[in-house]
This record gives sequence, C-alpha cells and structure tokens, in this order.
Amino acid sequence: MPSIVLAGGGTAGHTSPLIATADALRRIDPTVEIIALGTERGLETRVVPEAGYRLELIPPVPLPRKPTPALFAVPGKMLGSVNAARKILDEAKADVLVGFGGYVSTPAYVAAWRRKTPIVVHEGNAVPGIANKFAARYCTHNVITSFPGTDLPHAQYVGLPIRRAISTMDRAALRAEARAFFGLDPEAPTVFVTGGSQGAQRLNEAFASAAADLRAAGVQVLHAIGPKNTLEVPQTGNLPYVVLSYVDRMDYAYAAADLVVCRAGSNTVTEVSGVGLPAIYVPLPHGNGEQALNAKPVVDAGGGLLVDNAAVTPEWVRATVPQLLHDRARLTAMSAAAQGLIRTDADDRLARIVLDVVRSAS
Repeated sequence: MPSIVLAGGGTAGHTSPLIATADALRRIDPTVEIIALGTERGLETRVVPEAGYRLELIPPVPLPRKPTPALFAVPGKMLGSVNAARKILDEAKADVLVGFGGYVSTPAYVAAWRRKTPIVVHEGNAVPGIANKFAARYCTHNVITSFPGTDLPHAQYVGLPIRRAISTMDRAALRAEARAFFGLDPEAPTVFVTGGSQGAQRLNEAFASAAADLRAAGVQVLHAIGPKNTLEVPQTGNLPYVVLSYVDRMDYAYAAADLVVCRAGSNTVTEVSGVGLPAIYVPLPHGNGEQALNAKPVVDAGGGLLVDNAAVTPEWVRATVPQLLHDRARLTAMSAAAQGLIRTDADDRLARIVLDVVRSAS
C-alpha cells in the first residue's frame, strides 16, 4: 500500500491542487494512504478534513523577504519544524513527499531529503516561490510546473491539478441549477466577483459602491468577499446582489456567471479558463508579479482582460462591467478563446507521476 504525504497550505492556491491530486491518487489506486501536511495558520485546517483526508500540522516558519530581526529566529524555528515533519514522515512510512509550496513545504522538503524520501515538487505559479526554488535545486527529477516556461531546474510542464467537478463541468447545462442554488434571476446577465480565498478589499469596495448602478443596468451580482471580510449592500431594485463569505460550490458559481472579475492566482486562472468563463483578471498589487504572468496566456489569446488593481474603482465598474455583459458576441468569443488553452487534466497526470516515483523507489 503506497504511503504518500502531500505538503501544502495557506491559501486555496496550495490547498486546491493538493486536494485535487489526492482525489486523483485515490481514483487510480484506492489502496493508497494519503496524509496532508499543513500548518494551523492556513485554509487547510478546514478544507482538507472536509475533503476526507487526514491532516497533520507542523509549526509554520515564515521566511522574511528582507533582512529583519525576525530573520535570526528562523534557524531555530526551522529545525523544530523539520523535526516535526520528519516524525510525521517516519510514522507514515512515507514512500514519497509531494510539495506544493508555501510555509509548510520547506521543512517538509528538508525532512524528506534527510530520510532519503523521494520528492516531487509542484509549482503552482508562473514565477516560482521560495520553497520550490530551494527544493528544485536538489530534486533532479520530478519538478512539475503549472505553466510553460516557469524558471525552475529540471522543470516539466504538466499543469495545475483542479477538481473534477470543475474540469468536467458543462456550464450551460448546469446554469439553471446553479442560479437557483444562489437565489439568482434565471435570465439576467450575471457577474461573479471573487478575490480568492482571502477576498480582495479593492474589488469588494468598488463593486459594493456600484451596486445600484449595476442593478439599474440590468446586471445581477454574485460576490464572494472572503471569510474575514464584511460587506453591506442594500438590497434594492429587482435584481439580487448576493454576498457570500466563501463559496464552497465553485462549479455552481462558474456556471451561474456570464463573466468573472477575479484575482489571477494560478488556481483561479486554470479553473476559469478551463470552463471557458470570460474573465477580467485583477492581479494582486504586491508580490513578485506572478499573478499577471499566470493570466498572460489567456489574456494574449483573447480569453480575458488584465486590469491594474488601482484602476478598479466604482467608476470603472459602472463603465466597464455592464457594457461587457451586454455584449454577447464578445463574451462568446472570449469563452471560445479561453477554453482548452490551459491543461485541465493535470490532476491525473501528476498522480501518475507520483505513483511512478513510488514504483521506481520500490
């Protein structure tokens, strides 16, 4: 019985591909034992157990991007976290470690290297993170990327694992059911607004301020604001403005929408383009620019628009969103351009790579 440890957490960008890969592993080999490795800080504490997988936690070790006094505490914290990860790998008799990046992955990589456990690295973004840059130097095989051209040694482009409920969905067939699920009008042009698992203050404020104008223009809104945020939108007029903290049924959200306004995390870009949903991508204004690069292939093909975070104002919403939603020909063209552009079978492909590593090690 193969024993596989999957390390990744923090945001949906790490947890969603982890769960999708775990699901694929179980489909291919129902005897596989799967353990997810995370920290108490991340989304994994909720979504991994809900998906039916065992979760083990290790202490988080944030790596400061700039020299600060906190840097001096990193070695001691890292040692403790590595030891905790090593204990879990030992108890699981792990045959392979699959790392998806984030705080949890660096100590997991070190622990696996020390016990000579094979490592598979999966990088979610077009620009690799610190943990995976570190691991790729020592992992001469099985460095997997979500986008072509990602700058990592020994990289192989496979794609980003996404849930089968998303990759196999038929948006048109699911639309009526999805709109009824959220209490939306069955016919009105619909925009889905989401800032990812953490929400996005800029999107939240801009769309809430323009709510009355959107309704007046015949547009209804499904808005995921993030679990830590609050938003008051007066419910006036004939069309709903549905506010949710978090969307568990993203397949329904994509099916209900004619257009999505979203961040450009790798998971979002892969899912949105994979189902052929026209998108306006608003990359995070900080970081190393990976979100704009994630969306670039879709935008270049005509499947989406790229808008700077600072440009998203109530005035921009009023001027842009209704006009695009009422242009059916353009939405149809954007949908066709996006669909099929980015691989949506990476869950199965990555799972088979992982199982091949287990067989080779045996």
